[in-house]
Amino acid sequence: MKRLSVLLLSVFCLLLAACGSATTPVPTQPPAAEPPTAVPTPVPPTETSIPAPANPALILATTTSVQDSGLLDLLIPIFEQQTGYTVKTVAVGSGAAIEMAQQGNADALFVHSPSAEKQFMADGWGKDRALIAHNDFIIVGPEADPAKIKGLSPVEAFKAIAAAEQPFIARADKSGTSVKELNIWKSAEIDPVTAKPAWYIETGQGMGASLTIASEKGAYILTDRATYLASKDKLQLVLLVENDPLLLNVYHVITVNPEKWPKVNYDGALAFLNFMVGPDAQGVMETFGVDKFGIPLFTPDGGKTDADLGL
Repeated sequence: MKRLSVLLLSVFCLLLAACGSATTPVPTQPPAAEPPTAVPTPVPPTETSIPAPANPALILATTTSVQDSGLLDLLIPIFEQQTGYTVKTVAVGSGAAIEMAQQGNADALFVHSPSAEKQFMADGWGKDRALIAHNDFIIVGPEADPAKIKGLSPVEAFKAIAAAEQPFIARADKSGTSVKELNIWKSAEIDPVTAKPAWYIETGQGMGASLTIASEKGAYILTDRATYLASKDKLQLVLLVENDPLLLNVYHVITVNPEKWPKVNYDGALAFLNFMVGPDAQGVMETFGVDKFGIPLFTPDGGKTDADLGL
């Protein structure tokens, strides 16, 4: 009995010791670190690819003035980049450009000979015609001004040149400038082309080359203002007659009619016309020349009609 009491007491003590002993703390695991936020890998911008036109080659026959003035050097690269077309520019004067189109050797025209253009359209050679811009013609000559034309009207100036038998340079190339010159002679009731006086010198060349010849010979010449200003530093010629309504100089783009020439690149020509009346080309013309001459060499007319200019 005594043994049983001792055994029970021993068990009780063991249980009491177990309950009273401190529980060994279990080390707490640190919270798992949040995975770092993924930083997206930069993706280089994708270049916008322009669908290649079915026929990317475009032949533009143009007056020499927009070439000699430097305007096309700015406009053509923009058009090519935006559309994927490659432009071959042939600067030959408006008359020769129109003849190229009639022969199927041009897709689009950029010209400034309104009467010839209207006939071109009436005969069915052109499909679309849009007013692009205008500037003006001027009469320049030697600073001494031997014919005393400064400040005269264009008609009176031509009469004075003829009366004084002073050298006059004529392009004689069916260009818009040549057509304008002949119209002024007609208004002056003088026909130097038929009479062929020694003072009337025909070059058969473009505006830039003809201005150079006039400078070398100390002669008078009718020119568009843009080409004169672009070449002025190399010329011994001064501006003598300007700001007359008769001297308005208007530029149009014309697409060649595919019904006349089925192989013409009409889509490319129409794309060029739309570009020229659009904001990019019109914006270039609005400021072209201002940095160097203080005035724009062309006044943009996209969206206007001939009637808006009094034509």
